[in-house]
Amino acid sequence: MSDTAPAPRAVLGWLGFATGAAALILTIVVFWAGPFAPKQTVGVTLGELAADIAKSAARSVAGQPQPDPVAPVRDIDDYLRIAVGVLAGLAIVLGVASVLRHEQKRAAASGIALGGLAVGFQLFTWAVMMAVGAFLIASVVYALRDTFGDVFGGLFGG
Repeated sequence: MSDTAPAPRAVLGWLGFATGAAALILTIVVFWAGPFAPKQTVGVTLGELAADIAKSAARSVAGQPQPDPVAPVRDIDDYLRIAVGVLAGLAIVLGVASVLRHEQKRAAASGIALGGLAVGFQLFTWAVMMAVGAFLIASVVYALRDTFGDVFGGLFGG
């Protein structure tokens, strides 16, 4: 007869696996099928950004106060991204709890890995989008170098 206690069933580990899988699937759906809320086109958004920059610069030069900050309006895309973060975090916590209960290592590691992969996928896509956005804004500023030549001085060699 063996003196070792049987390992508990991997309930938390498999629950973490299922939660992590749901988080990863939701992340991929949001990335490929989204955005679900109506958005302005990139041209309109960049035009509004350029107009806001010009208005802000004019107010600053004139010594006028800047407008009060406005809270952003939440839409379905924001709630889906929050849900992915909550599911991924829950998968990681369930995986760690499974390790602490000495459940099956594969189930626990699967929950931790899938939760971490969902967070990593979100962070990677966000970083790529930020880099592309910065490149677009820099391109617009460079394209308008003749218009803003006096503002940027000799920045563009003009």
